[in-house]
Amino acid sequence: MKFLIVTRKQLMLCICFVLALTAVLVGSLGAFAGTERLLPIYCVETEKKQVAISFDAAWGNDDTQQLIDILKEYDVPATFFVVGAWVDKYPESVKALSDAGHQIQNHSNTHPYMTQLSKEQMKNEIESCNKKIEAITGTCPTLLRPPYGDYDNALIQVMQEINMYTIQWDVDSLDWKDSATPDSICKRVTSKVKNGSIVLFHNDADHTPEALPTILKCLKDDGYEFVFISDLIYKDNYEIKHDGTQCKIGN
Repeated sequence: MKFLIVTRKQLMLCICFVLALTAVLVGSLGAFAGTERLLPIYCVETEKKQVAISFDAAWGNDDTQQLIDILKEYDVPATFFVVGAWVDKYPESVKALSDAGHQIQNHSNTHPYMTQLSKEQMKNEIESCNKKIEAITGTCPTLLRPPYGDYDNALIQVMQEINMYTIQWDVDSLDWKDSATPDSICKRVTSKVKNGSIVLFHNDADHTPEALPTILKCLKDDGYEFVFISDLIYKDNYEIKHDGTQCKIGN
């Protein structure tokens, strides 16, 4: 008899994927029910051939320096969404990422299901993580990626109240999957990227460091410019379509 052995990291990353899918489905059901559903930003409508590379950092740290080295080699800026507890555990990596020119953004303080919290608890999660990041980098985050991709109207409203933006992704590398290979990660990302895409990777997935160089080279050869998410998104005069695409309105 064969047994499937699942590591803690694989289990948690799998939960992230399921919750993200659930969030999308719930949003769709809300729209059918006639309830106004507030949405985060999944991607940006733009004529510019720009793409934003992002990483979530919540648990391990084995590959962070290798990712920094790869991004430096290809001269690519990236956005890292970090959990406050990860900052506590690996402050030297947060500083290394910042010193390398990457942006450090908020992924909550303790990685909870944000939709299970009160608005006040949500604010505490976000502001606690912001303070930890700012203490090391000197810059306060302006973006939040909710843990597990889990959000609701209350979270979006809290973010609006504190002048931050809620960010998801439209291209998931699926680098967390047990079946992922460098080739499958590369093919998935390069086949799905379009103008204004936000790509999701994880800083501690098994095959991301192997896949990343080929992905970056392929997208560069295709004419894409790499930008921070904070530079990709519109800060005002915008709307978010039903699929999470942020669009500019007015002049």
